[in-house]
Amino acid sequence: MEQDVGFRLRLVRLRHQLSQRALAKRTGVAHATISLIESGRTSPSVSALKRILAGIPMTLGEFFSDELPPAESEIFYRAGELTEISGGEGISYRQIGSARAGHALQILFEHYDVGADTGLNMLHHEGEEGGVILSGQLEVTVGEATRVLKSGDAYYFNSRQPHRFRNVGKEPCTLVSSCSPPSF
Repeated sequence: MEQDVGFRLRLVRLRHQLSQRALAKRTGVAHATISLIESGRTSPSVSALKRILAGIPMTLGEFFSDELPPAESEIFYRAGELTEISGGEGISYRQIGSARAGHALQILFEHYDVGADTGLNMLHHEGEEGGVILSGQLEVTVGEATRVLKSGDAYYFNSRQPHRFRNVGKEPCTLVSSCSPPSF
């Protein structure tokens, strides 16, 4: 397993045209540690590997997926090529591009049925996110602030703040959103 992690890390680092020293500088992880991991002589903890991958940037899920990220990703996507990712009851998140492409930005085409809600437990994660409502209405709560947004309205906030989304309108809501770094 250690050799697989080391081999993958080296391959991913090289695909992103980073030297071990450049990656070490980006992440604050010692160059020697990265070298030991890549050579299979040590196994990183989950937190250390996560910190290293943040310098690429790449999630643990992308790193351990069956396929390594392609050196170059697609540019254009037809509607049928968007990838459905888990959204929950009455919510659809269709991702533009592959999660394995090593993107620093995640873009979603979202759909909320009438009454759909991300849940009572507020979401929070590293990064920033924003979106523009295309149709319908969406109640957006960020921290203590709540606002009902309509077609053409937008939001943008630091994702570390607790947040929640809910369709309070009488028709489905669609929007395009983005977050950086990718959180799904």
